[in-house]
Amino acid sequence: HVRPRRDADTSFTPVTKGTEGGGKAELQAAAEESADGSGAGGGQGKKDDEKSGEKKTEKPVLTPEEPGKPVTGDSSGADTPALVGTADGRFAPGWTVQETTEVAAGTGRGLQGVNCTAPDTSFWFPGASTAADRTDYVHLTNPDGSAAVVDIELYGKDGALQSTVGEGITVQPHSSEPVLLSTLTDEQQANVTVHVNVRSGRVGAAVQALDDKLGGDWLAASTDPSGSLVLPGVPKDATSVRLVAFTPGDDDADLKVRLASPSGLITPAGHETVHVKGGMTTAVDLGDVTRGEAGSLVLTPTDGAVPVVAALRVVRGEGDKQETAFIPAARPVGTRATSADNSAKGSALSLTAPAGAATVEVTASAGSEGGTPVSKTYTIKAGTTQDIEPPVPSGLKGTYALTVEPKSGGPVYGARTLTASEGGVPGFTVQTLPDDRGTVAVPEADEDLSVLQK
Repeated sequence: HVRPRRDADTSFTPVTKGTEGGGKAELQAAAEESADGSGAGGGQGKKDDEKSGEKKTEKPVLTPEEPGKPVTGDSSGADTPALVGTADGRFAPGWTVQETTEVAAGTGRGLQGVNCTAPDTSFWFPGASTAADRTDYVHLTNPDGSAAVVDIELYGKDGALQSTVGEGITVQPHSSEPVLLSTLTDEQQANVTVHVNVRSGRVGAAVQALDDKLGGDWLAASTDPSGSLVLPGVPKDATSVRLVAFTPGDDDADLKVRLASPSGLITPAGHETVHVKGGMTTAVDLGDVTRGEAGSLVLTPTDGAVPVVAALRVVRGEGDKQETAFIPAARPVGTRATSADNSAKGSALSLTAPAGAATVEVTASAGSEGGTPVSKTYTIKAGTTQDIEPPVPSGLKGTYALTVEPKSGGPVYGARTLTASEGGVPGFTVQTLPDDRGTVAVPEADEDLSVLQK
C-alpha cells in the first residue's frame, strides 16, 4: 500500500585536515525487488539484474559539491527506492547520509529516520516484531556487482522461531529487497531479535518497524555483541521505554541496569538487573524511566561478561497521539561522528560519558543553502547524560550537519533526536552517533634494506 509521505535525503562529508584534493560522492537509486519476500532470487533475478544495470546509467540522486556543505534532495508520494552510495578521495572520510521521512497517516505515521549503513556480513536487530499490529520489514541492499546470499534468523522469547523461508535469500547486484518478517514464520511475537547473516557477498541492512497505532521508525543494528552496552539519547518526555536484549550464545547474561541522568548514574526502581537467557529474546518494560530528564541506559555485567545485543523501543505521547522510535546499543563516538539533516528548530543532541568526564567539540556545518559554520565546546561530567541545544550556523538557510569530536577524557556516546509534530502527534526519530571511521591509525614503518640483500 502507498502511504502519503515526504522523503528528505541529506549527504554530508565533514572537512578532514590532510586529505588530498579530488574524489567524489554520489547516491544512486537501487533496483527494488519484491516486498513480500517472495522475490528472493528465482524468476525475479534476471529482471532485477537488468533493472540494476539500467540504474547505473541514471543520474545520481545526490552529488555533493564539496566537503563541509550538506546537499539535500526531496521526494514525495509513493515509497522511494533504497539508495546505494559511494565516496572516494576527500569526500570519503566521515561521509554520512540521512533519510528522514514524514508519514502523514496510516500504519507507521509520524517521523522516521535512518542513516546509511556500511555493508557488512552480520547484523543484529533486537526490538523487531511479528505481532499482528506490527508490519516489520528487513531491508537488504546489495551495493556490489555480484549477488549476495543471506539468511534471516528470528529469535523470540523461547528461542529460535521456526522458519525455512528466511534461508538462502538472494539479493541481486545493485538492488534492494524488503522482506516482511511475518512471512518468515507463523509465530506472532511482540519482541523478536533478527539476525541477518550473509553467506556470500555483503549487504547493508536495516529494519523498518511500523505499528498500527504507535507510529513507527527505522531500527538500526545494535553494535556488535558485547558484555557492556550503552544506549544513548532517551528523550526526557518519553512516556514508555522498553528494553529488548538478546545473547547469541548458550550462556545466560545477568546485567546491571543503570540510567545515566543529568546528575549521574541512577538505578531504576524495580529494574536493578535483567536476566537474559542464552539464545532467547528478553523484553523489560521500564515505563517512564527518564522521569522528565534526559538519559542514557547503561548495561554492565553483574558478574562474568557475556556478549549481548540490545535496543530500546521509546514511545512519546498519550492515547491515540503516540509515536515510536528505536535506540540501538551504540559504538562510542570515538574520534568523530556526524549527524546530517538538522534544522534550526527540532534538533536535539544528547551526549553521555558513562565512565569518566569528557570534553567535546560540536561543530554546526554550513547550511545546505547558506550559512557559516559554528563550533562550541561542552564538558560532560562522569556518569551523566547532557542534552544540549546544538549550535546553529550563523545565517542558516536549509539544513545543516552536526559533527561531534571528543577532545579529552573518557569515551563519549551520543544520539541526535529530530522532532516534528503533526496533528498533535509528537513525531520524532533518534539516530545514534558512532565513530565515523574516517581516520585510521597507520603503523610506523622503517626502511630495512637488508631484505633486498637476501
